[in-house]
Amino acid sequence: MKRLSSRWRCLAVTAAALFAVTAAPTPAPAQPTQPAQSGGPEGDASARHSPGDATPPAPKAPPEFVALRSVDPTILQEMRYFTPHNFVGERIDGYRQPVCLLTRPAARALHAAQRKLLRQGYTLKVYDCYRPQRAVDHFVRWAKDLDDERMKREFYPRVDKSRLFEDGYIAEKSGHSRGSTVDLTIVRLPAKPTRPYFPGEPLTHCYAPRSERFPDNSVDMGTGYDCFDTLSHTDDPRVQGKQRAHRQLLKESLAQVGLVNLPEEWWHYTYKPEPFPDTYFDFPVSYGSLSSPR
Repeated sequence: MKRLSSRWRCLAVTAAALFAVTAAPTPAPAQPTQPAQSGGPEGDASARHSPGDATPPAPKAPPEFVALRSVDPTILQEMRYFTPHNFVGERIDGYRQPVCLLTRPAARALHAAQRKLLRQGYTLKVYDCYRPQRAVDHFVRWAKDLDDERMKREFYPRVDKSRLFEDGYIAEKSGHSRGSTVDLTIVRLPAKPTRPYFPGEPLTHCYAPRSERFPDNSVDMGTGYDCFDTLSHTDDPRVQGKQRAHRQLLKESLAQVGLVNLPEEWWHYTYKPEPFPDTYFDFPVSYGSLSSPR
């Protein structure tokens, strides 16, 4: 193994030390199962069984899935759907732990991009990785409830909720459920902590100036994460200067390792070729879903 430069060791240690990982229990070995093609709220599966029946075991991930931290512990993780700070306003079904799960090739690609970014004084930060089908179903139920607009002011201030399906912001399937898609940004080192969101606090438009938006330790990308607005399009011509440069830095860094951007969302990337291009999984987001040790 080549000896790392002192600068490399310093940056890697800085990123890891600022965001120390809390150890989670080692998952029990499990046999891979056929992925579910649809899902529902947590607990629905057991509710369909008659009293006295044993609760069916949760589906497991195939062995091709890993926890990102096992591949690169220096990449920051702010798993938004484990928290109420998202466009729904509550923790999303299927997110049992704030952990990024991905197919191994996608995780290795992020590791390769991270090594280059660390040398430039940056680190990657992921917002969402593998997303179970039951989470997508949660989004669909929420989108159909036109009376629930508690998070509108921040995440979709200029979009009528009745148009979320027509405009492509919500769909009944997501590439995230195939395990090789990730939502992410970049953070300049040393990374500053981001304060938690408190439900009910005043909200600010996701496209407002950075000093007015909800605080995020990432570089300024022109909008916040999950901003349902055309300003989130990666190459929107209205986004210029440092904001555009930051988007291009992320795009170029990931393109070099095989991650392809979705043009409508500056944060959305998919590793190509996908190991599971046609399979939508539904195992929960937790270390216990993994088929092999971390």
